[in-house]
Amino acid sequence: MYLRNTWYVLATRSELGDNLTPFTVLGERVVGFRRTDGAPAVIEDACPHRKLPLSMGRRQGDAIVCGYHGLTFDGAGTCIAAPTQARIPSTARVKSYPVVDKWGLVWIWMGEPAAADPSKIIAIENHGKPGWLLTNGDSMICGCNYLYLTDNLLDPSHVAWVHVTSFAAPGTESTPLEVKANDDGVVVSRWMLDRPVPPFYAPLVKFKGNCDRLQHYEVRFPSLAINMSIYTPAGQGGVGRPVPSDAYRMVSYHFMTPADETSTRYFWLQHRNTDADNADITAQVAAGARRAFEEDRIILEAVQQGMTNPASPHLDLALDAGALRFRRNLKALIEKERAATGVGRVGDAQRR
Repeated sequence: MYLRNTWYVLATRSELGDNLTPFTVLGERVVGFRRTDGAPAVIEDACPHRKLPLSMGRRQGDAIVCGYHGLTFDGAGTCIAAPTQARIPSTARVKSYPVVDKWGLVWIWMGEPAAADPSKIIAIENHGKPGWLLTNGDSMICGCNYLYLTDNLLDPSHVAWVHVTSFAAPGTESTPLEVKANDDGVVVSRWMLDRPVPPFYAPLVKFKGNCDRLQHYEVRFPSLAINMSIYTPAGQGGVGRPVPSDAYRMVSYHFMTPADETSTRYFWLQHRNTDADNADITAQVAAGARRAFEEDRIILEAVQQGMTNPASPHLDLALDAGALRFRRNLKALIEKERAATGVGRVGDAQRR
């Protein structure tokens, strides 16, 4: 079901502190904390003796003491104390996971530890440039399979019905989409010309009147999405035209971390090129984004329920072309990874 040799977001940076914090990632239970030097550590959340969650134990310096019989594990998963006996059992060890702090998020590598390369964590274009602001991360739990979220993030059309008071505007319901697959994912995009600015963006753009609007919806394997909106004055945008200097740009980064087959932790960051020092606008944008993503959550949780227990077959529409291509290509990558590690073939990725 999952691609493992890749980075997933475990938590926002502030969520991982001194306390022992349990998480579920790709069906595996893990426990995270920060060492005394501030570095993150994540190990399997199960003592090897009777599998009591180590998150029910306690910190002892940079180690975790099991709350049942005191077996003690360091941040690398090595047992360093067994108080009830003279020797530490040779099999008293738990799995540890590579973790990295970057972009205000804590990233975890679920595959082969030797393959974990922090340079493969996504780069954020224009980060640190004057006039640009990267917001603090936010998150929510969605009661659906992560592939419903990737479907949604490859579907610009849904904004016309799901986000009526925020992202919707004339053209979002019917303008044709361009779908392009590449080595790391799928891009669905379209320019909508000479249209009103949608309500969410109307207070943010720096020009009056109608706009030319780019919707760029990109999802990279296995579950990282980039939604880019560009707004230019009407007549200045479009395919192949240079973006003018007064264009408004908003780039949303979305990170979907599967907890299990029907639950996903959804994280996002936002990066914009205006009002970098305006805390009120930043708060308004953050609140508006969360409201919109809550609208998505309600829809997708209902979709999960409907597709889990269908009374009749589902159908696909033309607007699903990008999502279907993404799923096919991701399935092939998962099968390739499993074959390389000696694991059996993956079944069909859960479709609905």
